[in-house]
Order: sequence, then structure tokens, then C-alpha cells
Amino acid sequence: MNRALPVVRLRVPTDEDALAWHRIFDDPDVMEFHGGKPAELSVYEELTARQRRHDAERGFCLWSMLDESGEVIGFTGAQPWEREWGPTGEIEIGWRLGRAYWGKGYVTAAAHMTLERVRTAGVPSVVAMVHADNARSIAVTQRLGMRLAEVYTTPESKQRGHRYRLDL
Repeated sequence: MNRALPVVRLRVPTDEDALAWHRIFDDPDVMEFHGGKPAELSVYEELTARQRRHDAERGFCLWSMLDESGEVIGFTGAQPWEREWGPTGEIEIGWRLGRAYWGKGYVTAAAHMTLERVRTAGVPSVVAMVHADNARSIAVTQRLGMRLAEVYTTPESKQRGHRYRLDL
């Protein structure tokens, strides 16, 4: 059964969004596949600043995701994969959502918007790097029409992951 997706808005993250991200991601469930523990505020301050640069230089970034009332509920977007392993140089799409908003379609709606924006920016394909046990994110990649391109093990943590790909 297909349900209507919620209204969601994306914006380039502001300085204030670093605090919002820090607050809504301060949850072990949210961080389960992102190191397992909440990050310091300084991490989000650097991340939001980097995303503003990405948007200015490339026309896309990890945008703040806002619900119908304008409240920041997470992020979604795209950025270059910058690690020395994996799809270095490719554009990765990703998302993270506050626990209170899970299961409502926000990520799927926002990820569709992300795909349109990166397509408009001239990106020919995207990847999504997903922890092999993250069933929620795997389901999003499937709803986006992405295909499994690789199963890998991360060099640092030795965790299994999936690389999904979508040609735009």
C-alpha cells in the first residue's frame, strides 16, 4: 500500500541548525549505525559549515530537513565521498532523522527531492553507503530505485556495509 508522503522542506543548514542537529541526534537509536554515540556540538558546527561550502561550490549539500511546521527534524542530501576507501570521488546521498520522526515517510520524501536537486546540478549517478544491518535505510534505497552494487567491510571498524547505486 502506497501512502502519501509528508510535506518536507530542505534548506542549506544555518549556524543554528548545528545545535538542532546536535539535540535531535543525541539518541543512541539514531546513532546506532553512526558510531553508536552522540557527537559533540563542535562536530555539527563543522559539518554545517562544510555543507554551506558544498552548496555554494556544487549546488548541493546535506540540507536541513524541516517538517510541515518548519522544525528541523534531520538532514538529507548529497556530498562527495571523501574517505580513502570505497567510492572515492563519487557523490553519496545520505540522511539522518530524529527518532520521533521515524516511520512517517520524511526521509523518502526528502531523498526524492535530493535526487532531483543533484540531477539538476548535473550529477550523473549517486551512491548510498549503508550499514548492512540498517534495514530502515536499506528500505529507503529500495524505494528510491537504487540497486545493490557492492557488499564491503569497512577498514576501520570491520563492519559490513552495502553500497547502493542509482544512475540519474
